[in-house]
Formats: sequence, C-alpha cells, structure tokens
Amino acid sequence: MTIDALYDIFLRHPSIQTDTRKLKQGDLYFALKGANFNGNHFAVKALEMGAAYAIIDETPKGDDMPPPYHADRLIPVEDVLTTLQELALYHRKQFDIPFIAITGSNGKTTTKELVHAVLASTYITYTTVGNLNNHIGIPLTLLSVKKDAQFAVIEMGANHQKEIEGYCRYTLPTHGIITNAGKAHLEGFGGPEGVKKGKGELYDFLRSDKVPTPNGGTAFVMWDYDYLREMSRGIPHIIRYGTQDADITGATESNASSSLLQVGILRGAPIEPIHTQLVGDYNLPNVLAAVAVGHHFGVSAYNIKQAIEAYTPSNSRSQLIIKDGNHIILDAYNANPSSMRAAITNFARMVVDSAAPKILILGAMAELGAESLSEHEGIIQLIGEYPWADVVLVGGDFQKIKHTYKRFDNSKEAAQWLKSAGLKDTYLLIKGSLSTKMEEVLSNA
Repeated sequence: MTIDALYDIFLRHPSIQTDTRKLKQGDLYFALKGANFNGNHFAVKALEMGAAYAIIDETPKGDDMPPPYHADRLIPVEDVLTTLQELALYHRKQFDIPFIAITGSNGKTTTKELVHAVLASTYITYTTVGNLNNHIGIPLTLLSVKKDAQFAVIEMGANHQKEIEGYCRYTLPTHGIITNAGKAHLEGFGGPEGVKKGKGELYDFLRSDKVPTPNGGTAFVMWDYDYLREMSRGIPHIIRYGTQDADITGATESNASSSLLQVGILRGAPIEPIHTQLVGDYNLPNVLAAVAVGHHFGVSAYNIKQAIEAYTPSNSRSQLIIKDGNHIILDAYNANPSSMRAAITNFARMVVDSAAPKILILGAMAELGAESLSEHEGIIQLIGEYPWADVVLVGGDFQKIKHTYKRFDNSKEAAQWLKSAGLKDTYLLIKGSLSTKMEEVLSNA
C-alpha cells in the first residue's frame, strides 16, 4: 500500500496505537517489533478488540492467521516502523506552521514543557507527551497534531550520532533549541565532542535548504555557552537568550522565603519577576528559552509570566516535595555528570534555615562508558567540597570507589535507611539515573 493511500485511511481513523493493552475502538494498530517483542503476533487480537486496521510486516502463520472476515483489515507493508515514520512525514507536510524541535543533554523535557505552556497560553499548540522522544514516540507525536494546530513542539532524545539527523528528516523543524551539550550518553556518542556533534545535527538541519520555510531555519541559542555560539554559526536566524549580551537576558533573584527558582527578566521583554515552581538555578536557561520563544512569537508578557508560573514539574523532575516536615528535591528521572554537578552545587548553595541539615541521596549515573569510574570519582570529590549532615550513595560505580559515605546496593536498601532515620525538618536531594530507580527511595520510605 502506498503512503498516500494509507494516509487516506489515517484521516478516517486518526488514532494510532502500538500496544494492544491501550487499544481503543477504531484505532490503527501498528505492529512494531523489538528485541523482545513482535507486534505482528497481536495483529488479529487488535482487530478483535476493535482496531480499524492492523499494519503488519510479517505474513500471519499458524495461530496468528486471521479469520476470513478480518483478512481485508490487515495491511501488509515492508517495514512497520519505516511506514510509521513515512506516514508521520506525509502528515507533517500538510502543515505550514512552526515546528519547534528541542534537544540537549539536560533540561530538554522541562524546556519543552515550558515552551509548550507559554505558546499554549495564546495558540493551539501540540507537543510531545511525557518523554516520548525517540524513533517511535516522535512519529506518534507528529501524527497526533490535528488540523487546527498553530504550533507544534517536538522533543528529540538521542544517545548516538545520526539519531537527531534521522528525526529531522520526518519532523522537518522550522525552529530549534539545543539546551546544552553536556556529559550524557558518552558511551553511545563517543565522548564529549561526540555529544556536541550529535546534538548539533539539529543545527545542521536548520542551516540546510531542507527547512520548509522561505527564509530558512531559526535557532533559539543559549548565548552564555560559547560552544553553542560556535555550533550555531550559519543558521539564517538566531534569537539569543542568556544572562548577558543576548536578545532576552535574565537572572535568578534571591528568595529567602522559598527554595523555588525566581527569575527576573532584565532585557528584551517587559516581564515582571517570574516565581516558578521549579527547584534549582540550573533551570534558569530553561525558563529563558521559554521566554525567548514566547516573546518571538508575540505572546504577551502577562501570558508568558502566568504560563511559566503555573507549570508544575512532575515525573520526578526537580520536584519539591514536603513530607513529614522535610523538604525533598526529587530529581530522579535521569542523571549525568553535568546535571549531577549542577544539582549538587545548587543544593549546597540553597539558602535554608541555618539549623536545617542537608542530606544527599544519590544514585549512580549510567551510559558513561570508559569514563564512568572517573566521572563518579569526580562527583565524590565535589561532594567533599561541602558540609553535609549525611551522604548516601547507591549502586553502580559508586560501589567500586573508596569513600567514607554510606553506601547501598540499590534504592530499596536506601529506602529502608531513610525510613529508619526518622528525619524531621531536613532538606534532602534525591537524584540518580533512571535505572537506579531513586524515586523508590521516597515511595518506599
């Protein structure tokens, strides 16, 4: 079946599902395959559950054979994933609106959420749900954009080179943001320079003649980062944000009564101080990016401020939780050397009641390859630069290094320690890579 013929079916059944457990009546079921699953085996089940059609790339055999009355609702293609991506590209080409792509080592999901909140205050805006930012999530996001869209904000995650380049082929972004290029997924990218090259594939696309706008691509660039200045050279349009020498400048403002981030906009937009629900000065660039995007697209100063202030982080990202009189910063969705250092430094400098103790509970960092041990040693050295009431290090390479702090093999053991500690009026930072399940330290305590 050709893509344009499949697109006609999609217009009649514009809801796509890849998991029969989430299937709704009238969905199109795409039978994706992976290392440990094969959606083709569930195609007939999907039809029996009410799917309008099932797109498959394996001929049904044996128990997978459909009854005659289902056979004409199976759509065979050469490769289901490629077809999904090609369908997403075909759908993308139906729009003449800004598509804003966001990637980076740290902060891309928070930036995406803030940018979406600001734009959605004024325009009909679609965005990536949660962190569905990979080769499956991105085409699904594109296909969720409806005809009434005025903006689309697409998050792109990556752990190796050429990945962002591939996403750009069917997302066709008109605008882009690289939040930063830090020490994340070093194993897959091949080191820090590999990270820059991989993330820079978004800038490469915005420089190319493939951008579907008459005047070329636009990048919103954090101007404080020299490497982003250099990487963005040659992009037709650059909107700069940062703490100085930028189109939109801002700074953190001290707020002794709260550990939440407060941002003052110093130049470029007449916005009163923004009282966010985010923890940590490291979120300043994320807020400034959202301000820059909103201002560029004509969102009022009032709406920008209100939208950012209303955004509450979730999914264990820089969440401030008050429990049993304790102030807990839960930042356990992911961790790499860059984000871990920023979180520890911010926590150490955070102004709190002078009598309140501070405790670190940190999980190991993943996907660092040959540099993993040295990066964990560097974090331990950083911890030693500040006074703490206690430090707990969990799992991974933290267990291979000699140190004087408490150590546990997993988050369950750390949770048992926290539960038995009976802490009151204490400040805690809980952070680690997703694989260490540091959120369970709190939920099981």
